[in-house]
Amino acid sequence: MIDIKFLRENKEIVKENIKKKFQDKKLPLVDEVIELDKKNREFKQLGDDLRKERNSISGQIGLLMREKKIDEANNLKSQVVEINNKLENIEKEEQTLTEQIKKIMMVIPNIIDDSVPVGKDDSENVEIEKYGEPVVPAYEIPYHADIISRLNGLDKESSGRTSGNGFYYLMGDVARLSSAMLTYARDFMIDKGFTYCIPPFMIRSDVVTGVMSFDEMDAMMYKIEGEDLYLIGTSEHSMIGKFKDQIVDEKELPITLTSYSPCFRKEVGAHGIEERGIYRVHQFEKQEMVVLCKPEEAMDWYNKMWSYTVELFRSLDIPVRTLECCSGDLADLKVKSCDVEAWSPRQQKYFEVGSCSTLGDAQARRLSIRAKGGNGNYFVSTLNNTVLASTRALIAFLENNYNEDGSINIPKVLRPYMGGKEKIEIKK
Repeated sequence: MIDIKFLRENKEIVKENIKKKFQDKKLPLVDEVIELDKKNREFKQLGDDLRKERNSISGQIGLLMREKKIDEANNLKSQVVEINNKLENIEKEEQTLTEQIKKIMMVIPNIIDDSVPVGKDDSENVEIEKYGEPVVPAYEIPYHADIISRLNGLDKESSGRTSGNGFYYLMGDVARLSSAMLTYARDFMIDKGFTYCIPPFMIRSDVVTGVMSFDEMDAMMYKIEGEDLYLIGTSEHSMIGKFKDQIVDEKELPITLTSYSPCFRKEVGAHGIEERGIYRVHQFEKQEMVVLCKPEEAMDWYNKMWSYTVELFRSLDIPVRTLECCSGDLADLKVKSCDVEAWSPRQQKYFEVGSCSTLGDAQARRLSIRAKGGNGNYFVSTLNNTVLASTRALIAFLENNYNEDGSINIPKVLRPYMGGKEKIEIKK
């Protein structure tokens, strides 16, 4: 959510930003909210004037009462009652207008960074750089579900009975491998100086609307029936919510956190849920990184954060590339975002395994997260980035470490988490 003062003074910039995001249907909202804001400020001024008048009259009443001028005092008291009635109506109008303004401001997209390429959707995202040589071996790489099944590591038939489509059981060495990768990712981020955290896996609606747009919320979140609680789609949601309505000392910034959580997603949309594999599912696990910092430090942290994910995947012998998200592919709260994509030797193309975003003060403004500095309080900048999402990272790992005999190589960095194993062999 952008600052109403900024919108008021820069409405053409806000409109141009909406056009860059190909959301022209939202253009009328800018003029609408400006008009509502004007009315609201007029009511506020009228209310302030009436309160000032009431205070003046109240002072006169006190003086008249001390002088025993009861009739004159009572006459003024009736004027105070009349003012109070007017104020009650004005305050109701203010509340209504404030709610209308907030509702509109919540759907006007954040101002994107000048460096973001303009494009309609993810098909127009721009490759930034490749890391590692994408190899296509001479032998065939099977579909990831078949690789896992040959290792006796996947049971979707049973999960279909217990939970339905979009769920899975990981078994044996594959389940251990998935946990090992997450634990390695945790320690990797701790070594980078991030504080480890396990957050709540459910959050209230006011936190949900504070961290994401309404469109994202509808497409992603599972609501707990009969309660004001939602299952988190990523730990970023509850990690940012941790600071709701807080004022942190500027000396504490940057706050750098890495969090583990299961993630629950409806995955509503044209892409649908994958029938056989684990690429797009309703439940997975993730190691995340979250940063709260001064606004002027946000871009430096953005570049550090995605580079950590690249470094992690390269240490697992997985080639990756970074992809700049274009304007039309950015969620409304994001200022700038890039995807980290892993190489798939089976498909001979890259696929998304993580995303890094800087959101300016949009989340902080919605959740009232401020820092106390030498020149007063200000909204912090928030950033988030995927360290490792279990299912997609597992797919990338298996394909890039697959041997012709069906075994899976374990890179050195992961062996301590796998009991010293150098390979996962096919079960006889």
